[in-house]
Amino acid sequence: MSILLFTLILLAGAFVAGLLGSLTGLGGGVVLIPLLTLVFDVDIRYAIGSALVASIATSSGSAAAYIKEGITNIRIGMFLEIATTTGAIIGALIAIYTATHIVAIIFGIVLLFSAMMSMRKKNEVAETEEKSLLARRLKLNGSYPSKEGIVEYKVQRVAGGYALMTLAGVISGLLGIGSGALKVLAMDTVMRVPFKVSTTTSNFMIGVTAAASAVVYLQRGYIDPGLAMPVVIGVLGGAFAGSRILVGASTKKLRILFSIVISFLALEMIYNGLMGNL
Repeated sequence: MSILLFTLILLAGAFVAGLLGSLTGLGGGVVLIPLLTLVFDVDIRYAIGSALVASIATSSGSAAAYIKEGITNIRIGMFLEIATTTGAIIGALIAIYTATHIVAIIFGIVLLFSAMMSMRKKNEVAETEEKSLLARRLKLNGSYPSKEGIVEYKVQRVAGGYALMTLAGVISGLLGIGSGALKVLAMDTVMRVPFKVSTTTSNFMIGVTAAASAVVYLQRGYIDPGLAMPVVIGVLGGAFAGSRILVGASTKKLRILFSIVISFLALEMIYNGLMGNL
């Protein structure tokens, strides 16, 4: 296969990954990494390096719109980013010294978890009772605009959310995905932040977490420009198209379809990891 043909096929694959990731809110990495490793036979560490660069690009592009609308809680994002960045550096260092087949098995398990989490019931109710002294002192409580007007909410269990965010950072650094499912879980289930704020704040954080991990991969030479460039362009294009389609799409049906797809990819990754094929 010529380099030009490989690049064009990769570009098309990355576009589909970005499109599916955008439509379901799980990010392009959950499709991109299995695509690169299982279809293109790329070393999983190079696949993770490319996915991290793509995460930085897509997060930077989409987060700005949500911040402008006043939905993202920047203060929560910056506070929790201390946890995810620390975890991401630890995860990236673990990945460097871990056998690729073990990374593939862990990736498959995390994919299954993400598929399950995408189907769970979301916390749409804003908590209005102030129970956390730490949240008040750190000024994490906030508000967001809705059709009914401004919705005020109070943040709960800050320490629990911080601990789960550290784990999300380790997974992000280890596997090269945004860990959006775990980040949203930490915010909307543990800290009782409304789902709309959780998803947009998670999106804002993904790029910063990925940048911390990407530094380690870059230093180790696991970010190949020839691989990363078409991946970034394809994922960005897919994410942009997905955001347009999302307006009129049935997200429930999409989530079911996507959960089936990534569950299949997860089992394929686990099988190949156990067989030592990756």
